[in-house]
Amino acid sequence: MRWVVIVGAGPAGLAAGEHALRAGARVTVLDQSDAPGGQYHRTLYGAQAGFESLLSRCEWWPESTVWALEATGARLRIHVLRGPADGSGRERHTLEPDALILATGAHDRTLPFPGWQLPGVFTAGAAQALAKGERVAVGRRVLVAGAGPFLLPVAESLLRVGADVVAVLEANPAATVLKGWRAGVRKTGELARYAATFVRHRVPYHLGRAVVESRGDDRVREVVTARVRADWSVVPGTERTYEVDAVCVGHGFTPQPELAVAAGCVLDGGFVGVDSAQRTSVSAVFAAGEITGIGGADAARAEGAVAGRVAAGGTPSRDLLRERDRTRAFARRLKTAHPIGAAWPGWLRDDTIVCRCEETSYKELKTAAADPATPGPHALKLGTRAGLGPCQGRICGPTVAELCGGAERHHRPIAQPIRLGELADPKETP
Repeated sequence: MRWVVIVGAGPAGLAAGEHALRAGARVTVLDQSDAPGGQYHRTLYGAQAGFESLLSRCEWWPESTVWALEATGARLRIHVLRGPADGSGRERHTLEPDALILATGAHDRTLPFPGWQLPGVFTAGAAQALAKGERVAVGRRVLVAGAGPFLLPVAESLLRVGADVVAVLEANPAATVLKGWRAGVRKTGELARYAATFVRHRVPYHLGRAVVESRGDDRVREVVTARVRADWSVVPGTERTYEVDAVCVGHGFTPQPELAVAAGCVLDGGFVGVDSAQRTSVSAVFAAGEITGIGGADAARAEGAVAGRVAAGGTPSRDLLRERDRTRAFARRLKTAHPIGAAWPGWLRDDTIVCRCEETSYKELKTAAADPATPGPHALKLGTRAGLGPCQGRICGPTVAELCGGAERHHRPIAQPIRLGELADPKETP
């Protein structure tokens, strides 16, 4: 019996676990959260409802962090810490499965703008997590802005917990959005539901408009929005100010490939490269879900199903492959409908913070990028410290790369934070 370890218990990881079990494998599912389901299935009481059957047939390891990963030939060594991330006495384990499926997902990408570091400016994902998981609204008067269909469920979640959503702003113009969504027939009902909710709550939805500045002293008090062209350059004279106590911004998603990089997997445009069976470039390592491309829950589940079957030694059916290919095609349409305009750096001022961890400004980045004494991404990091803070470039990395080519995914022996005491103690937990 093959042993398959799955890292990540969102839609991709859960689908992988189900299909690996059906193919006769022993399955262990790990996740940093205390409940399965990921962000998509998050509820007030965790996300276990509906997953009991799967969890009873596999080994479920909640609150488990994979902090290091070794892939030598066909041999895998997965180093895990079990226990609350902010607690002491975490258990240390090493797993050596026959196959590994990485389903670590993605996090919000937020483009910087003047004032985005103010308290009260949230990522769209953080606002939704608080609304769905804690029934907490991030503010009384909230503006939701950015790009992508994820803005719609975020606004709906905020309305459900009593927030006054003053507007939802999609930066891309109607022509761009409709071009990508034209073939998304299966999502028509979902879009109609959001439209009805916004009409009922009198929430304006504007296309071709973006947040270009947040203002406030101790926290955000107002935001400045402007109409933007297809390339996201600002149309002068179209500014409008909203009084708010919170703003939620999201410009798509950035994958979390740290473990894939640690394993030596080849990336493709920042995402983990996979073949038609969800295999990575490393033997016995598979990837599924948002780390292979942003496509939503349906695409993640379809990729997870294929990965689970193959990792367990089985063969995916034609129906599974057809569904995976269909959802991938939809993901490509989403990318066409909600691109990031190339002219967004025009929003920035010299003193705009780009790396919030190290408070690196846009001017500092431009100066360092033009300095022949700091050639290449590594020297740029050392010269400006952008990407060297606690988040290790997870938030600012794509932005720095786009602004001056200064970010790259380095192999890190330690892929996730670990205490020095935990690192120094070699004892394994039986």
